Amino acid sequence: MTSASKALCAATGLAAMIWGLDRWRSRQALPAVLRSKTALITGATRGLGLALARELAQAGCKLILCAREVEELEGAAAELREFGVPVLPVVCDVSRQEEVEAMLRSARDHFGPIDILINNAGTIVVGPLMSMQVGDFTRCMESMFYAHVYTVLGALPDMLERGGSILNVTSIGGRITVPHLLPYCCAKAAAVAFSEGVRQETRGRNIRVLTAVPGLMRTGSFDNALFRGHQAEEYAWFTLSDNLPGLAMSARRAARQLLWALAADRAEARLTVGARLAARAHELMPGLVNQLLAIVNSQLPGAPPGPNASIEGSQLAGQMPAWLDRLAGLGRLAQEKYQLYKP
Repeated sequence: MTSASKALCAATGLAAMIWGLDRWRSRQALPAVLRSKTALITGATRGLGLALARELAQAGCKLILCAREVEELEGAAAELREFGVPVLPVVCDVSRQEEVEAMLRSARDHFGPIDILINNAGTIVVGPLMSMQVGDFTRCMESMFYAHVYTVLGALPDMLERGGSILNVTSIGGRITVPHLLPYCCAKAAAVAFSEGVRQETRGRNIRVLTAVPGLMRTGSFDNALFRGHQAEEYAWFTLSDNLPGLAMSARRAARQLLWALAADRAEARLTVGARLAARAHELMPGLVNQLLAIVNSQLPGAPPGPNASIEGSQLAGQMPAWLDRLAGLGRLAQEKYQLYKP
Protein backbone atom coordinates (compact mmCIF):
# COMPACT_ATOMS: atom_id res chain seq x y z
CA MET A 1 0.00 0.00 0.00
CA THR A 2 1.41 3.36 -1.00
CA SER A 3 1.85 6.26 1.41
CA ALA A 4 -1.00 8.12 -0.29
CA SER A 5 -3.31 5.12 0.13
CA LYS A 6 -2.38 4.81 3.79
CA ALA A 7 -3.05 8.51 4.33
CA LEU A 8 -6.43 8.22 2.59
CA CYS A 9 -7.40 5.20 4.69
CA ALA A 10 -6.35 6.99 7.87
CA ALA A 11 -8.34 10.10 6.93
CA THR A 12 -11.38 7.99 6.05
CA GLY A 13 -11.15 6.13 9.33
CA LEU A 14 -10.85 9.35 11.31
CA ALA A 15 -13.85 10.84 9.49
CA ALA A 16 -15.87 7.69 10.25
CA MET A 17 -14.95 7.89 13.94
CA ILE A 18 -15.97 11.55 14.12
CA TRP A 19 -19.24 10.81 12.32
CA GLY A 20 -19.94 7.87 14.64
CA LEU A 21 -19.26 9.95 17.76
CA ASP A 22 -21.51 12.69 16.47
CA ARG A 23 -24.32 10.19 15.78
CA TRP A 24 -23.90 8.66 19.25
CA ARG A 25 -24.05 12.05 20.91
CA SER A 26 -27.17 12.99 18.98
CA ARG A 27 -28.97 10.16 20.78
CA GLN A 28 -27.65 10.92 24.26
CA ALA A 29 -29.00 13.31 26.86
CA LEU A 30 -26.84 16.34 27.54
CA PRO A 31 -24.42 16.00 30.49
CA ALA A 32 -25.85 16.78 33.93
CA VAL A 33 -23.95 20.06 34.16
CA LEU A 34 -26.30 21.51 31.49
CA ARG A 35 -29.58 19.88 32.57
CA SER A 36 -32.38 21.64 34.47
CA LYS A 37 -30.54 24.96 34.50
CA THR A 38 -31.55 28.53 33.70
CA ALA A 39 -30.26 29.52 30.26
CA LEU A 40 -30.26 32.88 28.47
CA ILE A 41 -29.83 32.78 24.69
CA THR A 42 -29.45 35.85 22.49
CA GLY A 43 -30.53 35.64 18.87
CA ALA A 44 -32.76 32.75 19.93
CA THR A 45 -35.57 32.84 17.38
CA ARG A 46 -33.88 31.28 14.35
CA GLY A 47 -30.88 29.32 13.14
CA LEU A 48 -28.26 28.22 15.64
CA GLY A 49 -29.84 30.14 18.53
CA LEU A 50 -33.16 28.33 18.14
CA ALA A 51 -31.39 24.98 17.70
CA LEU A 52 -29.48 25.56 20.96
CA ALA A 53 -32.73 26.52 22.69
CA ARG A 54 -34.39 23.29 21.52
CA GLU A 55 -31.54 21.17 22.86
CA LEU A 56 -31.62 22.92 26.23
CA ALA A 57 -35.41 22.68 26.41
CA GLN A 58 -35.13 18.92 25.92
CA ALA A 59 -32.66 18.94 28.82
CA GLY A 60 -35.28 20.56 31.06
CA CYS A 61 -33.76 24.04 31.18
CA LYS A 62 -35.70 27.20 31.94
CA LEU A 63 -35.17 29.51 28.98
CA ILE A 64 -34.83 33.26 28.51
CA LEU A 65 -35.09 34.04 24.80
CA CYS A 66 -33.71 37.32 23.51
CA ALA A 67 -34.38 38.85 20.10
CA ARG A 68 -35.59 42.10 18.54
CA GLU A 69 -38.78 40.92 16.79
CA VAL A 70 -41.86 40.37 18.98
CA GLU A 71 -43.65 38.06 16.55
CA GLU A 72 -40.63 35.78 16.08
CA LEU A 73 -40.04 35.70 19.84
CA GLU A 74 -43.60 34.67 20.60
CA GLY A 75 -43.48 31.96 17.94
CA ALA A 76 -40.23 30.50 19.25
CA ALA A 77 -41.48 30.68 22.85
CA ALA A 78 -44.70 28.86 21.97
CA GLU A 79 -42.76 26.07 20.26
CA LEU A 80 -40.30 25.65 23.12
CA ARG A 81 -43.04 25.55 25.78
CA GLU A 82 -44.21 22.34 24.12
CA PHE A 83 -41.16 20.71 25.73
CA GLY A 84 -42.78 21.42 29.10
CA VAL A 85 -40.28 24.03 30.28
CA PRO A 86 -40.82 27.66 31.40
CA VAL A 87 -39.89 30.18 28.71
CA LEU A 88 -39.47 33.93 29.07
CA PRO A 89 -39.30 35.85 25.78
CA VAL A 90 -37.68 39.27 26.09
CA VAL A 91 -37.52 41.87 23.33
CA CYS A 92 -33.99 43.23 23.48
CA ASP A 93 -31.49 44.84 21.15
CA VAL A 94 -28.22 43.47 22.56
CA SER A 95 -26.25 46.30 20.99
CA ARG A 96 -27.84 48.64 23.56
CA GLN A 97 -26.41 48.33 27.05
CA GLU A 98 -29.51 49.67 28.80
CA GLU A 99 -31.73 47.08 27.10
CA VAL A 100 -29.36 44.26 28.04
CA GLU A 101 -29.35 45.39 31.66
CA ALA A 102 -33.16 45.50 31.68
CA MET A 103 -33.30 42.00 30.17
CA LEU A 104 -30.96 40.61 32.83
CA ARG A 105 -33.07 42.18 35.59
CA SER A 106 -36.20 40.64 34.11
CA ALA A 107 -34.53 37.24 33.86
CA ARG A 108 -33.43 37.33 37.50
CA ASP A 109 -36.88 38.41 38.65
CA HIS A 110 -38.49 35.45 36.88
CA PHE A 111 -35.96 32.64 37.27
CA GLY A 112 -33.17 33.80 39.57
CA PRO A 113 -29.47 33.81 38.58
CA ILE A 114 -28.47 32.68 35.09
CA ASP A 115 -26.58 29.39 34.91
CA ILE A 116 -25.93 29.26 31.15
CA LEU A 117 -25.28 32.32 28.99
CA ILE A 118 -25.17 31.90 25.22
CA ASN A 119 -24.13 34.88 23.10
CA ASN A 120 -25.36 34.09 19.61
CA ALA A 121 -26.94 37.26 18.19
CA GLY A 122 -25.17 38.95 15.32
CA THR A 123 -25.30 41.01 12.14
CA ILE A 124 -23.76 40.18 8.76
CA VAL A 125 -22.91 42.85 6.19
CA VAL A 126 -21.74 41.49 2.83
CA GLY A 127 -19.98 43.47 0.14
CA PRO A 128 -16.64 44.88 -1.06
CA LEU A 129 -14.67 47.16 1.22
CA MET A 130 -15.12 50.24 -0.99
CA SER A 131 -18.90 49.89 -0.70
CA MET A 132 -18.82 49.75 3.10
CA GLN A 133 -19.45 52.68 5.42
CA VAL A 134 -18.15 53.36 8.91
CA GLY A 135 -21.63 52.59 10.23
CA ASP A 136 -21.33 48.99 8.96
CA PHE A 137 -18.29 48.45 11.17
CA THR A 138 -19.99 50.15 14.09
CA ARG A 139 -23.15 48.06 13.70
CA CYS A 140 -21.20 44.80 13.64
CA MET A 141 -19.01 45.74 16.61
CA GLU A 142 -22.06 46.72 18.66
CA SER A 143 -24.03 43.55 17.92
CA MET A 144 -21.21 40.99 18.00
CA PHE A 145 -18.57 42.40 20.36
CA TYR A 146 -20.10 44.92 22.76
CA ALA A 147 -23.19 42.72 23.07
CA HIS A 148 -20.95 39.96 24.47
CA VAL A 149 -19.35 42.44 26.86
CA TYR A 150 -22.72 43.67 28.14
CA THR A 151 -24.19 40.21 28.78
CA VAL A 152 -21.04 38.64 30.25
CA LEU A 153 -20.31 41.51 32.64
CA GLY A 154 -23.96 41.50 33.68
CA ALA A 155 -24.17 37.75 34.36
CA LEU A 156 -20.66 37.22 35.73
CA PRO A 157 -21.14 38.41 39.35
CA ASP A 158 -23.70 35.65 40.04
CA MET A 159 -21.57 33.06 38.23
CA LEU A 160 -18.51 33.94 40.30
CA GLU A 161 -20.52 33.05 43.41
CA ARG A 162 -22.23 29.86 42.20
CA GLY A 163 -20.55 28.74 38.96
CA GLY A 164 -21.92 28.78 35.43
CA SER A 165 -21.35 28.25 31.73
CA ILE A 166 -20.73 30.81 28.96
CA LEU A 167 -20.87 30.00 25.26
CA ASN A 168 -19.69 32.80 22.97
CA VAL A 169 -20.53 32.11 19.33
CA THR A 170 -17.90 33.74 17.14
CA SER A 171 -16.89 32.57 13.66
CA ILE A 172 -14.06 31.20 11.57
CA GLY A 173 -14.11 34.78 10.26
CA GLY A 174 -12.69 35.76 13.65
CA ARG A 175 -9.62 33.66 12.88
CA ILE A 176 -9.33 34.23 9.12
CA THR A 177 -10.52 37.41 7.42
CA VAL A 178 -12.85 36.52 4.55
CA PRO A 179 -13.21 38.84 1.53
CA HIS A 180 -16.42 40.89 1.37
CA LEU A 181 -17.13 40.21 5.07
CA LEU A 182 -14.72 42.69 6.63
CA PRO A 183 -16.99 44.39 9.24
CA TYR A 184 -18.28 40.97 10.31
CA CYS A 185 -14.77 39.49 10.61
CA CYS A 186 -13.46 42.47 12.59
CA ALA A 187 -16.27 42.13 15.14
CA LYS A 188 -15.85 38.36 15.39
CA ALA A 189 -12.09 38.71 15.92
CA ALA A 190 -12.78 41.08 18.83
CA ALA A 191 -15.34 38.60 20.21
CA VAL A 192 -12.76 35.80 20.04
CA ALA A 193 -10.25 37.88 22.02
CA PHE A 194 -12.86 38.80 24.63
CA SER A 195 -14.06 35.23 25.05
CA GLU A 196 -10.55 33.88 25.48
CA GLY A 197 -9.76 36.61 28.00
CA VAL A 198 -12.87 35.84 30.06
CA ARG A 199 -11.86 32.19 30.19
CA GLN A 200 -8.34 33.08 31.31
CA GLU A 201 -9.53 35.39 34.08
CA THR A 202 -12.21 33.06 35.47
CA ARG A 203 -10.16 29.85 35.68
CA GLY A 204 -10.58 28.06 38.98
CA ARG A 205 -13.94 29.74 39.66
CA ASN A 206 -16.18 26.88 38.41
CA ILE A 207 -17.04 28.81 35.24
CA ARG A 208 -16.85 27.15 31.84
CA VAL A 209 -16.18 29.50 28.91
CA LEU A 210 -16.31 28.12 25.38
CA THR A 211 -15.32 30.10 22.29
CA ALA A 212 -17.29 28.66 19.37
CA VAL A 213 -15.60 29.15 16.00
CA PRO A 214 -18.02 27.69 13.44
CA GLY A 215 -17.53 27.63 9.70
CA LEU A 216 -20.40 27.50 7.21
CA MET A 217 -23.77 26.61 8.74
CA ARG A 218 -27.18 26.16 7.16
CA THR A 219 -29.06 28.71 9.27
CA GLY A 220 -30.84 30.86 6.70
CA SER A 221 -28.56 33.82 7.43
CA PHE A 222 -28.61 34.91 3.77
CA ASP A 223 -32.16 36.26 4.11
CA ASN A 224 -31.28 38.38 7.15
CA ALA A 225 -27.84 39.61 6.06
CA LEU A 226 -27.32 43.10 4.65
CA PHE A 227 -25.79 43.42 1.19
CA ARG A 228 -23.82 46.30 -0.33
CA GLY A 229 -22.12 46.77 -3.69
CA HIS A 230 -23.75 44.77 -6.48
CA GLN A 231 -26.34 43.46 -4.05
CA ALA A 232 -27.89 40.77 -6.24
CA GLU A 233 -24.56 39.20 -7.14
CA GLU A 234 -23.37 39.37 -3.53
CA TYR A 235 -26.60 37.73 -2.37
CA ALA A 236 -26.21 34.94 -4.92
CA TRP A 237 -22.68 33.86 -3.99
CA PHE A 238 -23.32 34.22 -0.28
CA THR A 239 -26.54 32.18 -0.40
CA LEU A 240 -24.92 29.39 -2.37
CA SER A 241 -21.74 29.15 -0.27
CA ASP A 242 -23.70 29.34 2.99
CA ASN A 243 -25.68 26.20 2.20
CA LEU A 244 -23.45 23.81 0.26
CA PRO A 245 -24.05 20.20 1.38
CA GLY A 246 -20.81 18.61 2.53
CA LEU A 247 -19.28 21.98 3.44
CA ALA A 248 -22.01 23.66 5.52
CA MET A 249 -23.20 22.09 8.78
CA SER A 250 -26.81 21.88 9.94
CA ALA A 251 -27.67 24.10 12.91
CA ARG A 252 -28.95 21.15 14.97
CA ARG A 253 -25.70 19.23 14.58
CA ALA A 254 -23.70 22.36 15.41
CA ALA A 255 -25.82 22.97 18.52
CA ARG A 256 -25.23 19.46 19.84
CA GLN A 257 -21.49 19.67 19.28
CA LEU A 258 -21.22 23.05 20.97
CA LEU A 259 -23.20 22.04 24.05
CA TRP A 260 -21.12 18.89 24.53
CA ALA A 261 -17.95 20.97 24.15
CA LEU A 262 -19.28 23.46 26.72
CA ALA A 263 -20.07 20.69 29.19
CA ALA A 264 -16.57 19.27 28.70
CA ASP A 265 -15.08 22.71 29.52
CA ARG A 266 -13.23 22.94 26.23
CA ALA A 267 -11.61 26.28 25.44
CA GLU A 268 -12.55 26.37 21.75
CA ALA A 269 -14.74 24.45 19.33
CA ARG A 270 -14.06 24.78 15.61
CA LEU A 271 -16.96 23.38 13.62
CA THR A 272 -16.73 21.82 10.14
CA VAL A 273 -13.66 20.12 8.77
CA GLY A 274 -13.19 22.92 6.25
CA ALA A 275 -13.05 25.56 8.97
CA ARG A 276 -10.54 23.57 11.02
CA LEU A 277 -8.29 22.97 8.03
CA ALA A 278 -8.47 26.61 6.94
CA ALA A 279 -7.66 27.89 10.42
CA ARG A 280 -4.71 25.51 10.77
CA ALA A 281 -3.39 26.47 7.33
CA HIS A 282 -3.63 30.15 8.27
CA GLU A 283 -1.71 29.52 11.48
CA LEU A 284 1.08 27.72 9.62
CA MET A 285 1.15 29.69 6.36
CA PRO A 286 -0.62 33.05 6.81
CA GLY A 287 1.01 34.64 3.78
CA LEU A 288 -0.08 31.85 1.44
CA VAL A 289 -3.63 31.76 2.79
CA ASN A 290 -3.99 35.52 2.45
CA GLN A 291 -2.72 35.34 -1.11
CA LEU A 292 -5.28 32.63 -1.93
CA LEU A 293 -8.03 34.74 -0.38
CA ALA A 294 -6.89 37.69 -2.49
CA ILE A 295 -7.41 35.49 -5.55
CA VAL A 296 -10.89 34.59 -4.29
CA ASN A 297 -11.60 38.29 -3.83
CA SER A 298 -10.61 38.99 -7.44
CA GLN A 299 -13.43 36.68 -8.56
CA LEU A 300 -16.11 38.33 -6.43
CA PRO A 301 -18.18 41.31 -7.61
CA GLY A 302 -16.40 44.65 -7.50
CA ALA A 303 -17.63 47.89 -5.96
CA PRO A 304 -19.97 49.99 -8.11
CA PRO A 305 -19.25 53.72 -8.41
CA GLY A 306 -21.00 56.19 -6.17
CA PRO A 307 -22.98 55.81 -2.93
CA ASN A 308 -24.46 52.40 -2.26
CA ALA A 309 -27.31 51.44 0.08
CA SER A 310 -27.51 48.22 2.08
CA ILE A 311 -30.40 45.86 1.32
CA GLU A 312 -31.60 42.91 3.38
CA GLY A 313 -31.37 39.54 1.68
CA SER A 314 -35.10 38.82 2.01
CA GLN A 315 -35.75 41.83 -0.25
CA LEU A 316 -33.39 40.61 -2.96
CA ALA A 317 -34.73 37.13 -3.68
CA GLY A 318 -37.27 38.34 -6.24
CA GLN A 319 -35.22 41.18 -7.73
CA MET A 320 -32.34 39.30 -9.36
CA PRO A 321 -31.77 38.38 -13.00
CA ALA A 322 -33.05 34.89 -13.79
CA TRP A 323 -29.61 33.25 -13.87
CA LEU A 324 -28.68 34.74 -10.52
CA ASP A 325 -32.00 33.73 -9.01
CA ARG A 326 -31.39 30.15 -10.16
CA LEU A 327 -27.91 30.23 -8.62
CA ALA A 328 -29.21 31.52 -5.30
CA GLY A 329 -32.05 29.02 -5.56
CA LEU A 330 -29.54 26.19 -5.27
CA GLY A 331 -28.57 27.57 -1.89
CA ARG A 332 -32.18 27.93 -0.79
CA LEU A 333 -32.88 24.35 -1.90
CA ALA A 334 -29.94 23.08 0.14
CA GLN A 335 -31.20 25.10 3.08
CA GLU A 336 -34.64 23.48 2.92
CA LYS A 337 -33.39 19.95 2.24
CA TYR A 338 -30.50 19.74 4.67
CA GLN A 339 -31.61 21.96 7.54
CA LEU A 340 -31.68 19.08 9.96
CA TYR A 341 -32.35 21.03 13.15
CA LYS A 342 -36.07 21.14 12.40
CA PRO A 343 -37.98 18.58 14.50
